[in-house]
Amino acid sequence: MKITEPTPGAPCWVELGTSDVEAAKVYYRHVFGWRAETDPREEAGGYTTLYLGAAPVAALTPLYAPGQPTAWTVSFATRDADALTASVTEAGGRQLMGPMDVFDVGRFAVLTDPEGVVFSIWQARSFAGAALFNAPGSLGWVELATRDAEAAKAFYTRVFGWTVGTHEDYPQWGIDGADFGGLSALDEFYPEDVRAHWLPYFAVADVDETAARAAESGGMLLVPPTEVPHGPKVAVIRDPQGASFGIHRVGTEG
Repeated sequence: MKITEPTPGAPCWVELGTSDVEAAKVYYRHVFGWRAETDPREEAGGYTTLYLGAAPVAALTPLYAPGQPTAWTVSFATRDADALTASVTEAGGRQLMGPMDVFDVGRFAVLTDPEGVVFSIWQARSFAGAALFNAPGSLGWVELATRDAEAAKAFYTRVFGWTVGTHEDYPQWGIDGADFGGLSALDEFYPEDVRAHWLPYFAVADVDETAARAAESGGMLLVPPTEVPHGPKVAVIRDPQGASFGIHRVGTEG
């Protein structure tokens, strides 16, 4: 990820909505060394921030809505959550929640693209988002897996103004050419029940070691450690509650 701080249009935060917050705290502490702090206020709904040292890097939340799947959600920074929500719906997406204020820290909305892929947007006030990117244990890349690449390009470039790299096999999303993610096609090799989704990748110092630790702690390796041609070493993992995430070797994103 060539974005190193929260930037309008780029990923700024990731949240895991999970069926077992306490178990997730333990699991991700083992995998990444994250320290968890749960907001004690009743109105915070059990929101738990995850830290590397003093740096906030991600969050855990209970499942708030009936039928909500256990999954990671990528949040993109915006200067105006209301205006961006309107742009998303005009472009064929849907508004699931908000826009709404979160105390004095910011304003957010939960949305989908026309294919139904969930993402959120964040208008910062006192909290900008992750304080660390691209370091071991922090967000280093995001990937959209889609069954309609051309429609996805049209939607996200219209709504966020992203640039799209010209690599035929793996186009990359960027802000003014500063890449932060990629687009992966869900082709005929994927089962029909694999739905389009955003997948966060966290940077790690050693993919093999982290993947082994993730599996030993109760996760499942969906993609074992793999060297990507002309790219990083990666793995994809499903946590014990069913949420998927990726890891990549630090310094080799994109």
